[in-house]
Amino acid sequence: MDNSVNFQENVVLQQIDEVYRKVRWNNQFKSMAALPKHLQDQINENTPALSQTATNPTQHARNSTTQSTALVTVDSANQSIPEASKMSVMQRRQQLMLQKPKWHAPWKLSRVINGHLGWVRCVAVDPVDNEWFATGSSDNTIKVWDMASGKLRITLAGHVMAVRGIAVSERHPYMFSASDDKLVKCWDLEKNMAIRDYYGHLSGVHTVAVHPTLDLIATAGRDSVVKLWDIRSREAVITLVGHKGPINKVKCLPVDPQIISCSTDATVKTWDIVAGKSMKTLTHHKRNVRDVALHPTEFSFASASTDDIRSWRLPEGSLLTNFQSQSTGIINTLSVNEDDVLVAGGDNGKLSFYDYRSGHMYQSVNSKAMRGSSSSEKGVLTSTFDKTGFTLITGETDKTIKIWKQEEDKSPSTYPGLPWNPLLTSQRF
Repeated sequence: MDNSVNFQENVVLQQIDEVYRKVRWNNQFKSMAALPKHLQDQINENTPALSQTATNPTQHARNSTTQSTALVTVDSANQSIPEASKMSVMQRRQQLMLQKPKWHAPWKLSRVINGHLGWVRCVAVDPVDNEWFATGSSDNTIKVWDMASGKLRITLAGHVMAVRGIAVSERHPYMFSASDDKLVKCWDLEKNMAIRDYYGHLSGVHTVAVHPTLDLIATAGRDSVVKLWDIRSREAVITLVGHKGPINKVKCLPVDPQIISCSTDATVKTWDIVAGKSMKTLTHHKRNVRDVALHPTEFSFASASTDDIRSWRLPEGSLLTNFQSQSTGIINTLSVNEDDVLVAGGDNGKLSFYDYRSGHMYQSVNSKAMRGSSSSEKGVLTSTFDKTGFTLITGETDKTIKIWKQEEDKSPSTYPGLPWNPLLTSQRF
């Protein structure tokens, strides 16, 4: 008796499951039973006229509904689907070709500055008057140079290990430096001396950035955290935890996301400093992300890893452009100016110049190692544009600082640049 009751219950449960599966299948996949109208119209346009005209009119009328609604269609319709998809690819290709990149004048080496005894790892430009720039080196010193003449103004010593990052405040007469000695120093530019030290990092500090509107600086390094410091009290007011590897670069913005960081864990994070947590994590890169660069006028930024440069729209962090960077190698530095020129400096000494909006690489220059340096010492470690955007400053592993200028006598007819032959993956979304 019990067996018969259990058997009936199982039958009822199976029937209920079957009804549930049918209802759920119908709700989720009923819309996929027929092609959308715009796709069907495109298929009908590309179908040859002979295949549309059937010998038996009644049979053609009866089969037309099946051919126009079913996803799995007869052979004649199947032959037209690849043509439709091919047209779609061709249309995308034509639209991409119409997005011709803006022409930019080529760049050439203007001056080479010697003075450091180690690799030049960081550079920062005077944000107010554009009269000088500072460089930090593996020789533990910071040197300030005259922008016009290239002559040394002063050498600042205080760190006991390599200087990895420099930032100059636009609102205060201060310059901040980060070093492998776990210290962040504040330099008074009127007295030319260190006036504050910021203690708290557990390992070397790789990068420092000044907040544009708040009295805060952001630092990050090998301990995988971003620290925000009050400039005057020297206290770490916020510690942002989330990266799983050493942090290479941090940037500050006046509005959310106010902090952007990139790390060796192949991610880029945007941070909400009010909530003290990450807003979004960008995982598109496959390898170590060594640098990020903010666009000076557009609310977007670019990031770089090996053979991969991308730009992102802010604040949502959506992908804008895949750059033509498939064979650039290890990229150490990125810089963008107001004229939409993005430059990428490689570990092999290669400088690649891109049109920021289209992602087109229009020029590639190989930097040469100076006399007395080995052929392997030609990597570009850091770069920045001056405030005009017409001068590029690079720091390299041959211990030199190179100044690059645009060739003003060139025109689109005399220098067309590298050919514009984009891939579908490099379009601006």
